[in-house]
Parts: sequence; structure tokens; C-alpha cells
Amino acid sequence: MASFFFSRNKSKTPIDLVKHTRDLLPRLWEPSGSQKTEEELAKVLAQMKLVLQGTQETDSSPEQAQQLVTSVIQEDLLFSLARSVHRLPFESRKDTQTIFSYVLRFKPPHSPDQDAPALIYVINHRPEVIIELCRGYEHKESAMPCGTVLREIMKHDEVVEIILYDQSKEGERAIRLDQIRFDMKQTGSGVFWKFFSWIDRGAFEVSTDAFTTFREILTKHKNVVPQYLATNFDLFFSRYNSTLVQSPSYVTKRQSIKLLGEILLDRANYTVMTAYVDRGEHLKLCMNLLKDDRKMVQYEGFHVFKVFVANPHKSVAVQRIILNNRDRLLKFLPRFLEDRTEDDQFTDEKSFLVRQIENMPPVPVEPARGQTMVNGSSNGAVAATVN
Repeated sequence: MASFFFSRNKSKTPIDLVKHTRDLLPRLWEPSGSQKTEEELAKVLAQMKLVLQGTQETDSSPEQAQQLVTSVIQEDLLFSLARSVHRLPFESRKDTQTIFSYVLRFKPPHSPDQDAPALIYVINHRPEVIIELCRGYEHKESAMPCGTVLREIMKHDEVVEIILYDQSKEGERAIRLDQIRFDMKQTGSGVFWKFFSWIDRGAFEVSTDAFTTFREILTKHKNVVPQYLATNFDLFFSRYNSTLVQSPSYVTKRQSIKLLGEILLDRANYTVMTAYVDRGEHLKLCMNLLKDDRKMVQYEGFHVFKVFVANPHKSVAVQRIILNNRDRLLKFLPRFLEDRTEDDQFTDEKSFLVRQIENMPPVPVEPARGQTMVNGSSNGAVAATVN
């Protein structure tokens, strides 16, 4: 089996392939980077993929795969590949994504470790690889391959912690896990904060994939994200509201409003939700969404607006805004998106909000704290899930 892959080129062992790739990659960055370099890299990367993946007819050799993975770690090839993906030809970018995926999943036969050695190495000793994968969103060519690899390894909370807490600049050493201080506020200059501009101002390929990764970070890591959002509440939601919710892009605006509803109605984010719905300026933003000329923006905005109204402990600022607009809201809500006749839950939620507004006292009162507001009411009219 070991001779199968290299019978036509006996000099190229797995170790040779890795070293040859390592030597070729810097040439892509030279002003005179030639097509010959791209073609040679394409051949070598295709061979590496073959070693790891095999073919439809023949399985890969575990011994050769282990040699290649070990050499990739020793030669620090993942970092070089991650920063160079956008300079590779299209097929080579796809091969690089496959190589990343296999290397970061590969476990030697009979290994006692639950996680792949390469992934352990990256998380604990070379987090710069993770940061470079994020920076793949700087280029439309590398957005999808880098994003796909990122989401695969983001199943590990440690990877998300590195993305959230790293504040290194390009060329600097990335944060290590033992350097993370979960209670320290962020400056807004780290790689995580670049997702806002990648989503809002990136090319379509960049924006779409970056939002998918951004959403997974915020919704699938309940041991990490709630504290992060609580600690960086003002900075995060100021940027979220101004950049994403008010984005001129319809797609970005709509999906960001929907994600906001998911964040607020997630039980793990209860503290964050209560802080968000305390702010009068947040309510004003949501009320403006209800008047948007696009129905799906209105609909997603409604699912955020309902959290303010259903909250039994409304702040004085929120009460004042609702009371100042009570008559208009009571006329507006029954007719709001009334063509959604088959959506019974939506109709029930509108009726519930009307009753809540009708039953509010005529003047604001200091809220009584202590009860919890998750479903918004005992009868469950406002469910703590986003449709």
C-alpha cells in the first residue's frame, strides 16, 4: 500500500511533500510569483490530499497519513497554508480545505487521545492558525475554504475562546488559553470584531460565510458567549445595532435582526436579555423596524419588539416610550402584517402584546425586580423561541 501513492515519483514521500509545499508557499508572495509556482503547488497539494483521502478505489494508508500529519505539525505548514489560501488557484483552495479538515481530524490508530494531535497542537501551541483562518475573510477567494475549516474546529469551546479574546495584530503572537481573562473588557480591535465589517461590507461570498461563522459563535457556545456578551455588553450591542441591524444590505439587516431575537430569547443569555430590553434606545430601534417597507424586516423586528413589551419589569425609559405611543401602537398592531392569516402563533402574540399595552399603568412606575421573564407570560403567548 505504501508504494501505491508514490510508484510514479519515488522521491516524494509524505515528508517530502510537506517540505516541498513549505518551500513553495513563500514564492506566492513574491512580486514575481509565477504561474509555474501555482502549478507546482497544485500538483503537490493534490498529492497530499491523495495521501490523506485515498481514492474511490483505494483507501489511504494510515502509516503515510500519520507521517504527513506529523510532518505538517513539525513544519508549521498549517499556518503557512492558512495565510496563503487566497493566493492559490481555485482547485488548490479546495484541496487545501480538504487537507486542513483531514489533518485536524486525523487520529493515529489506537491513539488514547480523544482529539486529533494537530488540533491539540493548534489550540495549545499555535493559535495563530485559528486567527489566520479568520483573516481568510479578508479575501473573497479564501472566505469559504477558511470558513468551512473554522466551523469544523469551532466545535471545541477553546477555539471560540481564542477567536473571542485574541487582540493581536497581524504578525503578532496570538493569545494563549492560559492568558485569557474572561472578566476583562475587550477593546474592539481583535479578530472577532472584524466580523462586523466582513459581514456588512464584504463581497457576497465573504458576507454570507462570515455571518454563518458569526452566528455559530454566538449561538452554539453557551459556556463561553453569555459571559463574553455580558462583559462587553455596550461595545458589542453598539456595534451590532449600528453596523448590522441598520445595515443598508437587506440580507444582512434581516438575518441580523433574526439573530438578535435568537440571542435575546436564549435562556443562557437571560442576563444579557434583561440588560438589552432595559434600554429605551434599543426599543426605539425596534419600533423603527416595525415601520420598515420590507415585510420580512418588519416580521423579524416584531420578534425583538415583543420581548420589550412582554417584559413584566420594564424600565421607566421603556415604559415611557410605550405609553407615549400607546394609542398608535393599539391601532397599529391589530393591522400589522395582517395578511399572515395562517400564522396562528403570530396572531396570538400580537393579541397578547395589545393586552399588555392596554393594561399598562397610565404613568411609568419603578419596576419590581426578582421575578424571571423567559416566556413573557404564564400562558406562553410569547414563546421563548424564535420562529
